[in-house]
Amino acid sequence: MSLKDKITEDMKAAMRAKEAERLSTIRMLLAAMKQKEVDERVELDDTAVIGIVDKLIKQRKDSIAQFTQAGRTDLADKETAELAVLEAYLPARLSAEAVAAEVAKIVAELGASGPGDMGKVMGAAKQRLGGQADMGLVSSAVKQALAK
Repeated sequence: MSLKDKITEDMKAAMRAKEAERLSTIRMLLAAMKQKEVDERVELDDTAVIGIVDKLIKQRKDSIAQFTQAGRTDLADKETAELAVLEAYLPARLSAEAVAAEVAKIVAELGASGPGDMGKVMGAAKQRLGGQADMGLVSSAVKQALAK
């Protein structure tokens, strides 16, 4: 079963269980997926769905930080609940050590050196590690590897 089908089935289950918050979050995710399909006229595969989930998670984390800073715990709690639902659709993430090792391999393969090669390394890392690792973590690993 593809990730897209699993999300649809989870929406139906949330409807049956009358889980309003979970249902709202899943519908928001499905709407983002449908928007991407319509805009780009493509059928999403699991990798593309994971990319959308990653983007929505990043938005939720940013919102939580903003709401917490503004003292709006009610809104921060809502975003935290949405974050928990979205994170369930991500595959197991690589550890920081595994990301650093992969980035070191990519840097060696490309013969990259210095901060000028950051874009080239990040492009290759995004292709190889997309969906498996937090891209913020990958970015910091690339900066460390190129600083040596």
